[in-house]
Amino acid sequence: MTAVERYLTGAGIAKSSARIYRISLMTWGWMFAGEPAPTGPARRGAKPPVFPVAAIDDPALPEVLAELAAARADEMDADTVNRELSIARKAIGWWQRQGWIDCDPTIGIERRPAPPDRTKALAENQIAALWRLDVALREKTCWKMLYESAARADEVLCLNVEDLLPGDKRGKITGKGGATEWIHWQSGTAQLLPRLIARRTRGPLFLTGRKAPAGTPTLDVCPDTGRARLSYRRAEEIFEENTRLLANPLASPEDIEDLDGWTLHRLRHSALTHDAEGGTSTPMLLARSRHASVRSLERYARPGVDSVARHVAERDPAARRNAPR
Repeated sequence: MTAVERYLTGAGIAKSSARIYRISLMTWGWMFAGEPAPTGPARRGAKPPVFPVAAIDDPALPEVLAELAAARADEMDADTVNRELSIARKAIGWWQRQGWIDCDPTIGIERRPAPPDRTKALAENQIAALWRLDVALREKTCWKMLYESAARADEVLCLNVEDLLPGDKRGKITGKGGATEWIHWQSGTAQLLPRLIARRTRGPLFLTGRKAPAGTPTLDVCPDTGRARLSYRRAEEIFEENTRLLANPLASPEDIEDLDGWTLHRLRHSALTHDAEGGTSTPMLLARSRHASVRSLERYARPGVDSVARHVAERDPAARRNAPR
C-alpha cells in the first residue's frame, strides 16, 4: 500500500521502528481487503492485496474486520495482536488527518487482555549482558542511570544538566503529579556523566544527534549545541532495537528484526525487584520507587528468576549431601 509508505515517511516513524510498523500494517492490509492475514511460514514474502485507501471507508468493513481480528487473536499472542491494533489506529488517524478517509473501521475492536508477565524483572546475567553491549555513551549513561536510580524513563529524560548534583550522585526530577523529588545513582552512572555532560552547564542532559528542528520548545533545546532533548519514543526505540538479541537469544538472525526487545521500564522494575531480593526494607523501597502505598510495591516484591533458582538450589538434597563438612 502506497498509503503505508506515505504514513511511515510523513509521520516521522524512525527507521528502527519502520520495519515493525510496515509488517503490522501489511497484516492489516489483508484484513482491510476482507481477507485473513497469513500466519506462520505463509506470512514470509506474502503481499497483501492492492486496494485504494478510500476503501477503508466501506460501511461494511467494520463488521468484517471484527471477525477477522477475532480469528487472528485466537492464533496470535495478545501482545502481538494489541501492538498491531495500536499501530493500525495510529496510521488510520494520520490518514484521517490527511483527508484520505473519514472513518476508523477498528473502532469496535477491543484490545485483548494479556496474561500477567512474571518475567519483567531481568535476571542478573541479563543486566550484565546489557552493560556489555557496544552502544553510544548517551545510551550507556541513560540505561545505567535508569537501573541504578530505579527512576521512570520519562523522569530521567526530562533531566537538565543544572538539575544534577554529581558530587552527591543525585538529581532533581519532576515526579508524578508535578512533585519535585530526588533520584539517586551509583558509581556506574557517576563515572559516565562527566563525559556525557562535557563542558555543558545547562540544558537537556540527554540530547539527539542533530540540531533541533524549527519550532522545538526552548526548554528542549541545548543552548550550547543547539541539539534537541532525546524523546521518550526515540529512547525506547533504541533500547528495544539493541536488546532484541538479548530478549530472544535462540532466534535466528533473519527473524530477529521481527521480534521485540526489552522496554525501558524493565530497568526500573528490575532494580526494585533486585532491591527487594537483597532485603531492602519496605520504607526504603517506597522511597526508592516513590510510590505512595505499599500495595504498589507488590509487583516488585515478587522474587526474580535468579532468586528463585538460588532458593531451589540451596534446598536441593543432593547439593546438601555433597556440601563440604
